[in-house]
Amino acid sequence: MAAQKLWTGGVLDRFVASDPGLLRLTAGLRTVASIALTLAVLAAFRAPAVLLVAGAMASMVSTFAVVESRPREQAVTLATGLPVALAAVSLGAMLNRYVIPGDIFFILLIFCAVYVRRYGDRGTALGLMSFQFYFVSLFVHARPATLPPLYGALVAAFCCAAISRFALVRSAPERTLDRLRRAFRARLAQVVTTGTGLVGAGAEGEGLEKAVAELRRDTARLHETALMIQGRLEDGTRDPASADLLQRRIADAEIAAERLGLLLIKARDQDNATTLTLHMPPLPEEAPGGAPGRVHGGRRTEDAVTARLRRDLAGLRLLITRSAPNDRGTALNVIRNRLLGYRDQENLPDAPLVEQDVFRGIGELTRAVLGLRMPVDGPQDESDDSPETMRSREELDAEDLSIAREDDDDHDADADGTGGLRRPTTRAAFQVAVGSALAVAGGELLSTQRWYWAVLTCWVVFLNTSSTGEILVKGYRRLLGTVLGVIAGVGLAGAVGHHVWTALALVLLCIFGMFFTAPLSYALMSFFVTAMLGLLYTLLNTYSLAVLLLRIEETALGAACGVIAALLVLPVRTDDRTDQQLRTVLERLREVSTAAVGQLSGGPAADLLDLARDLDKALDDFRRSTRPLTHPITPLRVRRRTARYLVGMLETCAYQTRSLAATAELMPDSSRIAADPRLALAGRRIGDNLDVLIAHLADDNAGGRVEAGASVAAMLEGPRPEVPRPGSVTFRVLRHIQRLDECVVGLARPLGVPLATGREEPAPGKGGADRTPLPGTA
Repeated sequence: MAAQKLWTGGVLDRFVASDPGLLRLTAGLRTVASIALTLAVLAAFRAPAVLLVAGAMASMVSTFAVVESRPREQAVTLATGLPVALAAVSLGAMLNRYVIPGDIFFILLIFCAVYVRRYGDRGTALGLMSFQFYFVSLFVHARPATLPPLYGALVAAFCCAAISRFALVRSAPERTLDRLRRAFRARLAQVVTTGTGLVGAGAEGEGLEKAVAELRRDTARLHETALMIQGRLEDGTRDPASADLLQRRIADAEIAAERLGLLLIKARDQDNATTLTLHMPPLPEEAPGGAPGRVHGGRRTEDAVTARLRRDLAGLRLLITRSAPNDRGTALNVIRNRLLGYRDQENLPDAPLVEQDVFRGIGELTRAVLGLRMPVDGPQDESDDSPETMRSREELDAEDLSIAREDDDDHDADADGTGGLRRPTTRAAFQVAVGSALAVAGGELLSTQRWYWAVLTCWVVFLNTSSTGEILVKGYRRLLGTVLGVIAGVGLAGAVGHHVWTALALVLLCIFGMFFTAPLSYALMSFFVTAMLGLLYTLLNTYSLAVLLLRIEETALGAACGVIAALLVLPVRTDDRTDQQLRTVLERLREVSTAAVGQLSGGPAADLLDLARDLDKALDDFRRSTRPLTHPITPLRVRRRTARYLVGMLETCAYQTRSLAATAELMPDSSRIAADPRLALAGRRIGDNLDVLIAHLADDNAGGRVEAGASVAAMLEGPRPEVPRPGSVTFRVLRHIQRLDECVVGLARPLGVPLATGREEPAPGKGGADRTPLPGTA
């Protein structure tokens, strides 16, 4: 029974980690519940198949279009969407008979639907509804005489969507945030589990490479979940102080987990391991012994230190995954006290420095896990606390008090800074309108009955895209998914025949698959959409293989029209888009690094974690903008390697800067961290180098050179030349600043910026940050 419970818990943890916050599952279940309820209501009134299809489509649109986080805002958008839907269907029914006026109105409607996105989530939802419901009228061939029963189907669909959202599949912001926190812990435990596997991996061959690759992947997923939590703090917490506290706790745990991963890789003799990112160099074919475990005769043997490390990692995972506050007891207290003891030098095992650093990393992550648990578990039984555990609690309590004392700061969102035709929504509206006009003309030539499929494809390829390259990649993925969906649709239509309810059940499965896979793969989502259409055509008695083949042709035409419009109408080249995003990342990097180093050197305090998250968001935008350059279908191999290198180096900079920001945030309430004015010089050089990089991105003819001079350690020589103790906070701060300085210098060559000295900057894949004169690890 215990084994079965353990297995069930492990499966649940893996599922929670794979779908943070159960957002994809909730979206799929809510949409399926809404459609199923709509079909049940319409079937009770003996509605014909056409109304069943219209009601199902209306229910789906009215569910996924509403994206606000607060239930009250969702209700307002849903109520406002009903008259918009009725008006769009009415206009579609009246204009269906008039080809040219109908096409002109449809194009104008598309322009307005895209343009109103500038008004936020509600404007986006209403614009989407207006387009989709006009499309519904075209799909079911609505006429003025059929409008009354169609109105009834739409009203039923909206009511069922409301019942599904607010009663059947509820998702309050607080519950969503709580699920995201559980997902964060599950992914944190996965990082520790993968790290344990890295300790036990073979000393050479694919086993070690696979373990490192899995650790990179799990760390990236942990970072993704941290960003998702960041986006829901404002709505999911009761007050700003609680949001700030959770933000700090999540940041501490994320940084400690990534640092532990780096230390584990370093302990396996990966001398070039500076970050868990894309630019990390290939692993050597043969890793010599001396890391955790020794190698004798080609086989790896486990020594006492390695066995202790594996045991402690297992204990750390147990502390992370304990599911409830009452999961306490002597065993957990003993494990916690032992692991927190590694924060003190005297409790470390007798081992080389690189292995001692791993145990220090375990202690720091345990402290971060304690910080995650304290707000949830409430009052603690502190009778079994060791001195180090008591000190950790006192540090965490001091941080809580410092957050409670902070005044609430109002942060205005950064303005776009652009207007007129340069505004993204305005530009996209003109592009979609022109592309849709081309799609209408070409679609009419292919089919006077189903021309709207080309328009729909042109519409969707512009959603959430910002450059020509992104539109091209999205169009390719939609076409690929459509081709595969046609093949599946043929098989499903033949298997279903004229069994209406069987077809509707399969439609619901396809819809769930569409929403569950949408964030993961656009091609897979398109596959489910096309397979669903084959079943809908079967229900409408209009199915044929020629219809599905026409779907492929219209999809290809719509994607081509979207690309043409993006190239000819107010074009945004992929290079221009990536340059703009890169400048934003460097500016955010300069802000947070300057503020963090300034605070560490005795300067004024700043809201460093918010600045660090702004950097993460900007880096995420840059990473998305480079996807067309790094996609496997791109023929520009050199550009792909350069883009991957830039992303990797910037991820390295972001990690080092996040670590500096988190350390600086602790300084006012910690007895272990003291300001050092000598750090200001190093921070000034990093800021000046970033200014030079930003200037060269804005103007190729800009002057200035990147300075690559003495190391941070050499710059700190002065009246107090004492060397920090390895493993101390000061030592880690120096290491982070050193690596940040070298990574900024490493950006010079791919950006074409000259160096001020003869020192050669790091080449892609060579891990230039390893030239640091300071001993130890990251």
